[in-house]
Amino acid sequence: MKIFLDTADTEIINEYFKTGLVDGVTTNPTLIMKSGRNPEDVYQEIKDIGVKDISMEVVGDEGEMYREGKRLYEKFGDVCTVKVPCTREGLAVCKSLSDQNIKVNVTLIFCASQAVLAAKAGATYVSPFVGRLDDQSVAGLEVVRSISELYRIHGVRTQVLSASIRSVQRAIRSWYNGAEICTMPPKVFDQMYDHILTDKGLEIFDQDWASVKSD
Repeated sequence: MKIFLDTADTEIINEYFKTGLVDGVTTNPTLIMKSGRNPEDVYQEIKDIGVKDISMEVVGDEGEMYREGKRLYEKFGDVCTVKVPCTREGLAVCKSLSDQNIKVNVTLIFCASQAVLAAKAGATYVSPFVGRLDDQSVAGLEVVRSISELYRIHGVRTQVLSASIRSVQRAIRSWYNGAEICTMPPKVFDQMYDHILTDKGLEIFDQDWASVKSD
């Protein structure tokens, strides 16, 4: 099981990466826009932090996505995972880049058939959007399970990276249903630590320890 952070906030990435619990970072144009910074400055800072897997999204037509993906890889090296949409053009770019041993994350996956095509195109990761599927009254976790099972049956090496994760429970169930990776916002990561019984137990231990020390 791996955890990726879904953010472009380099201060947060630096803080969380120090825990040793974070395996990678995913970004997208919306997150970059919210940061108010130049995308490549953000990528460079994340790389300098020590993150070994950074999804960098490209946009445009097929030629534009290919050229930008190739350029990003040449600049940032093996930490760069080029992120493309699951469209005809995006999958063509995926095939061209993966044939050159460049990692590709195919995003905006909403059904198993898309994941099949992405795997055929050589994707390193596919990113089913669990939360957005749930918004449409489609069981996002069932899509994760279907993709994972298909890949297992046919020995596919593409990894399932659950995205649009809005709660700890959705992350846990994604892993339970076969996802190798969950990418999540920092607030969901923080919630993984929390349980009311842990807090109560710690409170009791603190009280008991204080009593022992006062004796």
